[in-house]
Amino acid sequence: MSGTFYEEGSKFLTPSAFEFVLESEMKRAVRRQNYVTLVLVEASREWEGVSLAADDGTVREVGQVLGKEIRDTDLLGHAGKGVLAVVLLDADFDQSASVIDRLMTRIEDYDFQTTLRIAVGAACYPTHAVDVDSLKREASSRAVVNWRRGTRSSPHRTEAGSS
Repeated sequence: MSGTFYEEGSKFLTPSAFEFVLESEMKRAVRRQNYVTLVLVEASREWEGVSLAADDGTVREVGQVLGKEIRDTDLLGHAGKGVLAVVLLDADFDQSASVIDRLMTRIEDYDFQTTLRIAVGAACYPTHAVDVDSLKREASSRAVVNWRRGTRSSPHRTEAGSS
C-alpha cells in the first residue's frame, strides 16, 4: 500500500490519494455534521531577493517538520508545486488556529539550510466552504500566517478568525 497511497519513504499521501481521501472526509463531515479544516502551507526560497517555489527536497523537509505536529488521523499531502496541504479532521477554525501556531513554532525552531518564506492559509467546512473546491479556494485566499527568515507575523489572524 505504501507505494500507491503514500509517497515512497514518507507520510505524504500521493496527490491522487490525497484528493480521494479529502473528498471522502468531506462527504463524511457533511453526513455527520463535523468540521474539516484545510491548511495550505506554501514554502518558497528566497534567493537574491527573488522568491521561488521551494524544491521538492525543501518541501519534503517542511512536511517532515509538520508531520511531527499533526495527529495520525489528519492528512498530509501535496497541493501543488511548493505547497503542502494538511487536513485537520473534526477541527473547527478556532481549534485549527492553535494547531497552526504549534506548526509555526516547530518551523521557527527548525534550522533550515537557506532562507525560507512560509505562507499559511486555512479554511474550514462548513464555516467558510461547502465543498472541496470552495474549501481549496478559501484556504488559498485566506492568509493566516506569513513567516520569513525567522521573522513571523500574522497580520490576518484576528480578521481570519472572526470570519
